[in-house]
Amino acid sequence: EVQLQASGGGLVQTGGSLRLSCVASGFTLDEYAIGWFRQAPGKEREGVSCINTDEGVLYHANSVVGRFNISSDIPKNTVYLQMNSLKPEDTAVYYCNRAPVTATTYWGQGTLVTVSS
Repeated sequence: EVQLQASGGGLVQTGGSLRLSCVASGFTLDEYAIGWFRQAPGKEREGVSCINTDEGVLYHANSVVGRFNISSDIPKNTVYLQMNSLKPEDTAVYYCNRAPVTATTYWGQGTLVTVSS
């Protein structure tokens, strides 16, 4: 069974840091690109960062360039999102998923990141 479990969210002040983890099971990271996505209250879900084991980092949204870094730990089958210099506008539920996503992609619970001003 394919599963991706996102964790590591929490409440942090503006300028703080968090590291999110995405543990994959049922497949290995060299089979798929993995993306981090987020959905802020009242907004559509958006892509944040994406990585694959062949090419490395594939994408960072303009809004997170220079602040967020995506990485993978192949033995642990885990993808991380290091988030630095957090801003209130980064507040959202963060999800990880195999990329590319489609209209029928299943989205789990995600992990909530709240940045206080």
